[in-house]
Amino acid sequence: MAFDKFISITPGLHRYAVEHSSFRDGVVPNVERAGEEMGELAAMQIAGDQAAFITVLVAATGARRALEVGTFLGYGAIAIARGLPSDGRLLCCELDEDYADRARAHLRAAGLEDRVEIRLGPALDTLRAMERAERFDFSFIDADKVEYADYFEEVLARTRRNGLIMIDNTLRGGTVLEPGDSESARVTAELNDLLATDGRVDVALLGVADGITLARKR
Repeated sequence: MAFDKFISITPGLHRYAVEHSSFRDGVVPNVERAGEEMGELAAMQIAGDQAAFITVLVAATGARRALEVGTFLGYGAIAIARGLPSDGRLLCCELDEDYADRARAHLRAAGLEDRVEIRLGPALDTLRAMERAERFDFSFIDADKVEYADYFEEVLARTRRNGLIMIDNTLRGGTVLEPGDSESARVTAELNDLLATDGRVDVALLGVADGITLARKR
């Protein structure tokens, strides 16, 4: 007899998970509220359990150089920067100037501004303008979904051997099973298929949040 090895996360269970994770102190509640006040755009901000997971992961892997593609209000950037050592560095790519300004303010309030640089402009342009020799230990991709495959290639080329890439929203609310007319779901599903057989990386697609893919460069 087969048994399911997963559970369905209810809102109450998710709150429980968040409340029993780290990353609840300092400026964090203020940044969470700032995201919630964005209405429908609030979905662009990762949840507290995912943020705690990122901080633990960055610290546990000993990352010193990190990259974020898509910064929004800086919640994810705070999670990454908290996991870095005091001399670690995080480079963020953000398209919207207002979001970048608000992210800088939140990072400043968190005492992490000196570890983080935010570069304005289309993420692909920012990535392609980097030196090919530049290398990162940890990267988080969470921007325009239809460009995910291009982001991944540019980030992978700048990831050190054994470095880790986290890609957000890789289940797209379940629509990857039947993308229909959704371009973002189709592109994400295609990327998931490619990564599952990509000999350059080891991959784990986790049923956390809206789907998180971890790709370790071989």
